[in-house]
Amino acid sequence: MRIITDEHCPGYSHPGHPERPERIRTTLEKLRHQTSLPISWSQPGPADEAAILRAHSAEHVARLAQPRDSDDDTPFFPKISDYARASAGASLTALRAALSGETVFSLMRPPGHHAMRQRAMGFCYLNNIAIATLEALANGTKRVAVYDFDVHHGNGTEAILQNKPGAAFFSIHQFPCYPGTGTRNVGDNCFNYPLLPQTPRTEYRHVLESAFEHLQAFKPDLVGVSAGFDASARDPLAQQKLEMEDFYWLGLSFHKLGVPVFSLLEGGYSLDLPDLILAYLTGLEGK
Repeated sequence: MRIITDEHCPGYSHPGHPERPERIRTTLEKLRHQTSLPISWSQPGPADEAAILRAHSAEHVARLAQPRDSDDDTPFFPKISDYARASAGASLTALRAALSGETVFSLMRPPGHHAMRQRAMGFCYLNNIAIATLEALANGTKRVAVYDFDVHHGNGTEAILQNKPGAAFFSIHQFPCYPGTGTRNVGDNCFNYPLLPQTPRTEYRHVLESAFEHLQAFKPDLVGVSAGFDASARDPLAQQKLEMEDFYWLGLSFHKLGVPVFSLLEGGYSLDLPDLILAYLTGLEGK
């Protein structure tokens, strides 16, 4: 198991903001002290400008360096452009590791799946999963599927990948919930599975399985996972009921696919996050 992280990524914060540095710090502590999984650690590589510009406009990339908030959820921080680029670089490093046959997880912040081509939003500044997906397609991978199990709809990923040849997007999320999108399929390659708040756990799991079957029918050569852990029963930002074994099952399902898989951290704001991530990684390793 390879984990890509950067000791500097917890370095920005805003009082009371749920996307807090402790998400990374406590997870790193958990993973470094566990003994069930052998882990190798990597720093993120650079985020090539050409790769970023496949997903985002030059104006948006330049705006990240300007001292103004995108919205209340996505404020300006000193050096936030550097943090965002490091997170995007980690997604590209994860992509290359997966294509070389490794099991890989990017444990970075900021997350990415709400970032639009020309706008930062929802704690997200650059869309890491879209950047990596478009990089893979540009370099010869024929069919790339993105499976987004964050409890919030991956609206930015959908907008960037919509009708992109060779890409398919599958998002399982709560609705009504931020950002208020994802009620129906869009284009010819973006498939949404909205679930009401307080959906019974067995029903939620059934929908996750259904989306996974649809992903398999796409016959991808590569799968990118937007791994958000905020559908868990104790997460403060949504109202769902998943438990640790559900995230283990997700990881195990990707392990059984038989194609390269790379996973990027998105949301997950409960104190359980380190345990949820470890359960997911254990499944990814097939243990």
